[in-house]
Amino acid sequence: MNIKSKYIPYLLLTPAVVYLLFFIGYPLIQALYLAFTKNGAFSLDTVRRAISDPTFWEALKYTILLALVIVPVQLILALVLALAVNRAFKGKDLTIYALVIPLTISDVAAGLIWYTMLSDYGFINKLLLNLGIISSPIHFFGYEYRMMEFLAIVIAEVWRATAIVFVIILAGLQMISREYLEAAEVFGAGYWTRLRRIVIPMLKPSIQSALIIRTLFAMQVFGVVWILAGRDIPVLAGEGFYQLTEIKDYGVASIYALTIALLSIFLGALYVKFLKAEYLEVRT
Repeated sequence: MNIKSKYIPYLLLTPAVVYLLFFIGYPLIQALYLAFTKNGAFSLDTVRRAISDPTFWEALKYTILLALVIVPVQLILALVLALAVNRAFKGKDLTIYALVIPLTISDVAAGLIWYTMLSDYGFINKLLLNLGIISSPIHFFGYEYRMMEFLAIVIAEVWRATAIVFVIILAGLQMISREYLEAAEVFGAGYWTRLRRIVIPMLKPSIQSALIIRTLFAMQVFGVVWILAGRDIPVLAGEGFYQLTEIKDYGVASIYALTIALLSIFLGALYVKFLKAEYLEVRT
C-alpha cells in the first residue's frame, strides 16, 4: 500500500474530528468545569443549588412528559403517512413535498404560527364558533390553562417535526425489496401479516434512527414552548436559557445542559439496545 494512501482516511476524518472537538468537546468540558467547580476547586455546591430548586424538577418532568407524548405520536403518524405514500399514485411527489414543508420552518416560526391560530380569536376558535361547535372561545394560553398550553405545544411540535420522522421512515420503506413482500403474498400472507412480520422488522434500523434523532430534539425543545407558554411550562432548555441570560448563573445553566445531554445519551442507548435489526443479526 502506498504510504500516502495509508493516511488518506485519517485526513478525510480530520475535519469531522476537529468539528467534534471544537463544537462539542470544548463546550462539554467547559460545562463540566462550570458545574463542578467553585473558586477553581471541585465542588458540588452548584449541583445542590440546581436540584434544590423545584423548577429544576418541574422542567425535568415537563421535558420528559412532552417527549413521552410527542415522540410516539410522531412515530405512529409518520409510519401511517409513509405507508400511505409508499405506493404509486398521481400526485405522489406533490404529496411528499407538502408533508415535508413544516420541516423548513423554524421552531420559533412554528410557535408563532400556532399561537396565532390558537389564540382566543384565532383561526381555530373562529372556525369552531362559526360551525356552532362551541359558544365561546377555547382558552389555550395563560397559567390557569396549563393543560391547554401543554396541548398547544404538542400540536405545534407534531405539526412541525413529524416530517423528519416521516422522511426517515419513507426512505427505509423504499429500501425494502418488493421481492420479500411478493413472496409472502404468494404464500398467502395478508397485508397486516406482511406489515407485522416483514415491513416493521425490516424498518427497525430506520425507526431506531428516527427515534434517536427525534428524541434528541425533544430533549432540547425550547422555541415552541417559549413562544406558546413561556415559563408556565418549564423545560430544561428553557430554564437553562433563563439561568444563563437572566440570572447569569452559568453553573446552574451548565447543570441544565448536562442533564439534557445525559438524558439524550441514556435514551439513545436504550434505542440502540432494544431496536436492533433482527434480520441483520446472525443467530447462533
